[in-house]
Amino acid sequence: MAYDEELAIRVQEILAEHGDVDERKMFGGIAFMIKGYMCCGVANDDLMLRVGSERAEELLEEDHVRPMDFTGRPMKDYVFVAPGGLRTESALRRRVRSALDFVDTLPPR
Repeated sequence: MAYDEELAIRVQEILAEHGDVDERKMFGGIAFMIKGYMCCGVANDDLMLRVGSERAEELLEEDHVRPMDFTGRPMKDYVFVAPGGLRTESALRRRVRSALDFVDTLPPR
C-alpha cells in the first residue's frame, strides 16, 4: 500500500520544528514517532493523528475526519483526516499540533 509522499514531506517539515522525530513504516504508510510514541502519520492519502479519546471525539464532529480503523474495530485515540481537511498549511499545522499536544502529555519511554 502506497502513501502520499507529498503529504509526508509536509508533515516532516512541521515536525522538524519539534525536534527529535523517528520515522517508521507502519499501517502500510509512514508513522512519525515522538518520545517513542506514534504521533501522526500518512496512510494512503490520509493523515493519521494520535490525539487521545476525548480529542478524537471532538474531531469526529468535523468535516473530513473519521475514526482510524484498519480491522473493523476503530482505534479510540486515533483519527484519519482526509485530504479535504488538509488543503491549507494552517489546517495541516493545526492538525499535527493536536497530535503533538497529546503525545507531550504521555510519560517518557
